[in-house]
Amino acid sequence: MDDITQKPQAHSWDRSSGASFESWMNTRVARVAERPYDWNALKFQADFDPKYRRAQKRFIGTGGTGVATDNNVIPAENFTLSNMILPPGAEGPMHLHVDAEEVFFVLRGKVKVMTEKDGERWEAVLGERDCVSIPPGVYRGEINVGEEEAIMMVMIGSPKPVTPTYAPDHPLSKVKRG
Repeated sequence: MDDITQKPQAHSWDRSSGASFESWMNTRVARVAERPYDWNALKFQADFDPKYRRAQKRFIGTGGTGVATDNNVIPAENFTLSNMILPPGAEGPMHLHVDAEEVFFVLRGKVKVMTEKDGERWEAVLGERDCVSIPPGVYRGEINVGEEEAIMMVMIGSPKPVTPTYAPDHPLSKVKRG
């Protein structure tokens, strides 16, 4: 005999039993002032070459940087959302997400975005409030081409994306995470 009563699936947004509406909604808020700059999330890249030095401020989920946990974020259910801080000249190396769409929304500064797939290459310079959505399976990278710190909002369409990979001929493809 089949049991037709199934327990509903728990979601990160479910209200805890006994929690007030106010306390529950407060767990859904991530204030920029309470988010630390995480210069260590991608430190293994900066250790390889200082041009890759950049920081992440996580808001929803831990993003695609390989950070396993962060108790200071809103849990991710369907996507991640963070800010990437790029000093002048800083570069996010070409990388690939096989499982997720990735969006770059420039909040401040000027960022050149490069993409590549099957030998074809595309690039564009994005300014404040410009946005690009990069499909899964397309290599992507970015460089701060401005003279000030650039800040990009980064959204990845997965709650815990597969750790990105680098092109086989990219120097970082040989570097192991710490």
